[in-house]
Amino acid sequence: MSHHADLDAIFRNNRQWAHFMRDQDEDFFPRLERQQTPEYLWIGCSDSRVSANEIMGLLPGEVFVHRNVANVVVHTDFNCLSVLQYAVDILKVRHIIVTGHYGCGGVRAALENRSFGLIDNWLRTIKDIYHRFEDVFTHLDAEQSVRLLCELNVQQQVANVCHTTIVQDAWKRGQTLSVHGLIYSLSDGILRDLQVNVHNMEEIPKIYQMYSDRDLLRRSLQGHAHIL
Repeated sequence: MSHHADLDAIFRNNRQWAHFMRDQDEDFFPRLERQQTPEYLWIGCSDSRVSANEIMGLLPGEVFVHRNVANVVVHTDFNCLSVLQYAVDILKVRHIIVTGHYGCGGVRAALENRSFGLIDNWLRTIKDIYHRFEDVFTHLDAEQSVRLLCELNVQQQVANVCHTTIVQDAWKRGQTLSVHGLIYSLSDGILRDLQVNVHNMEEIPKIYQMYSDRDLLRRSLQGHAHIL
């Protein structure tokens, strides 16, 4: 048996898929090759059961994707920030969608006191969320706690996206850009809107709004002019 026998099915499936797509639309691959103009950046979990394109019913080229364990946006993660910057500044996406999923293994691990190794450092930000809202979890069982923390995690990551200089600079130059928080249920395949939608800087807490000295001076002068 070939050492690559495990990959044979992948190559076979790939050829079947390519033939199928070409039969359905002979311009499919030439169109993909010509351009990439997605309107959406998806920030989701690395879980193999969660596929951005399939969940949203979009074709390749219609969504730009970043995935990591537990769909976390950390301000020191230059991988995530690079994807975000390219999507916003170069591709000019109009929507950033942070999507979690119920039953997330990363969120479940964050609720435990057992060490999993290096990933413990990555999940620390989720533990911080739990710690901040710990009183809310008092009367919840284990599964209810995981479910709630999955939702709170999405909400926090939406905030983290909005607090980046990348997104705020886009808003300051008048670029149309919205950030949304969704969650996906593996039990029924349905996306749920967590009603976390941010469209401009005025919708985030003032302490996180960042302006240059020139912008601050102009805003100050405008404020005084309004008083006068």
